[in-house]
Amino acid sequence: MPVLVKLDQVLAERRMTLSELSERVGITLANLSILKTGKARAIRFSTLDAICRVLECQPGDLLEWVEGAEESDPDSK
Repeated sequence: MPVLVKLDQVLAERRMTLSELSERVGITLANLSILKTGKARAIRFSTLDAICRVLECQPGDLLEWVEGAEESDPDSK
């Protein structure tokens, strides 16, 4: 998928762990991990809103469209 998730970089900049984000946002660690690794197929606006509120960032800080980026899941082809 040509949309890359940059959650790892934003968390590092904020010096926050995925576990801490999970607690603050109220989203399971497993679901955040799926998002962080780029395996998520979709994200709800309410989830994106909650993450942006906690990390004090914009959606564009978390997501990036890259032309020609390939699917990370071999089963999706």
